[in-house]
Amino acid sequence: MVPLIARQELKAAIDAGKITVVDTMPVNYYEKEHIETAVNIPGFPYETAAESTRQHAPTVLPDKDATIVVYCANIPCRNSEFVGAELLNLGYENVYKYREGIEDWVEAGLPTESSHE
Repeated sequence: MVPLIARQELKAAIDAGKITVVDTMPVNYYEKEHIETAVNIPGFPYETAAESTRQHAPTVLPDKDATIVVYCANIPCRNSEFVGAELLNLGYENVYKYREGIEDWVEAGLPTESSHE
């Protein structure tokens, strides 16, 4: 199981530039809106999440010692759990999950960005 990180901790780490954020939503959702600075590793459909993680991680997460936070839409969404677990399997040491996801982030009025800007 991937350890959790709270919204306030995540925001502080982003502001300090000490974290890599991974959006685990499908590409079209990621392009529409994601937490600022986030990279994308699609974790849906669930059956291909591990394969997708193995394919994308070496490029978007070259440093296995970096602190990484994965997130998806909301608490019921499981994309981030699948991607986070596979990152741990691949030897990434510091992986956390922002369980509440982008819905909580947006509701809190925190900044997002779009790949279509």
